[in-house]
Amino acid sequence: MSKIPTTVITGFLGAGKTTLIRHLLHNAKGRRLALIVNEFGDVGVDGALLRGCNDDACPEDDIVELANGCICCTVADDFLPTMLKLLDRANPPDHIIIETSGLALPKPLVKAFQWPEIRTRATVDGVVALIDADAVAAGRFATDEAALALARAADPSLDHDSPLEELYEDQLACADLVILNKADMVDADALTRIEGDIGKDIRSGVKIVRTDHGAIDAGVLLGLFAEAEEDIDARPSHHDGDPDHDHNDFDSFVVTGGEIAGVDALVQAMAPLIEAHDILRIKGMVAVAGRPARLLVQAVGPRIQHYFDRAWKAEESRLSQLVVIGQKGLDQAAIDSALRAAFA
Repeated sequence: MSKIPTTVITGFLGAGKTTLIRHLLHNAKGRRLALIVNEFGDVGVDGALLRGCNDDACPEDDIVELANGCICCTVADDFLPTMLKLLDRANPPDHIIIETSGLALPKPLVKAFQWPEIRTRATVDGVVALIDADAVAAGRFATDEAALALARAADPSLDHDSPLEELYEDQLACADLVILNKADMVDADALTRIEGDIGKDIRSGVKIVRTDHGAIDAGVLLGLFAEAEEDIDARPSHHDGDPDHDHNDFDSFVVTGGEIAGVDALVQAMAPLIEAHDILRIKGMVAVAGRPARLLVQAVGPRIQHYFDRAWKAEESRLSQLVVIGQKGLDQAAIDSALRAAFA
């Protein structure tokens, strides 16, 4: 019996993982795909975004959400039972895609494929690290030591040993393919510099591919044949030997409200809020008065995107729900109050 290939897609918050997968679903070229989506927060926004594709390549029943915490910390409780259910199906998928949360360490997840129940039935076809070129160009997750030294001198309060930097490096070190997304937002010189910096953290032979809006051929993304679980020791991690590797330096919460009167007012309320509280990510679904379709909102730093996705279903409540993610210490009361005022 051949093993079912599985692709693990990692990437920091806002790198474009969901957009990448939506593109993949629309261009699956006959492959029957199953998705495991690891949410960070209490609302299944990423799963809802993907279900909105309505693509025969991956019916709704083949999209499984793991919302009980970061997937690398809940391998035994969440991930393994989910994988076994997919593998035990009478008509199992041709390929499994795992979208990790923005905070997941890839190595513990890859190690799970060594478990006896999975080892003979599935393999890690490849670990894909999706990088936000625009964010890196702005220096948010720089790995250059000289740049970090200058930043430390300019801002003594900056924590250069933060989990964000370690996570970024761990994802690159475990990758079989690096996708430099949002390349259209960065000039050629900056892209070349970023690729040079990434080259210091990836293993020999790992390719870097530039993309816009996550548009990449399925033949490039799938079929890497890496069998990553077989060479796990060659993929270094800052957390090797550390069984706890928790991510308690982040806060997330959900703001729920009713319909909004208009889109512009919400965007105008979000922009200063993101800047004032250094919010990393806001994402969710919003009900707009008089509009039959739900509005999807995604904010990464100062960039706010929104578009109407699909019509609300008859059984769905027209509620607005936004997941807010940031480093620990977010003023939840102030953020909640400001967003609820925008819903009014």
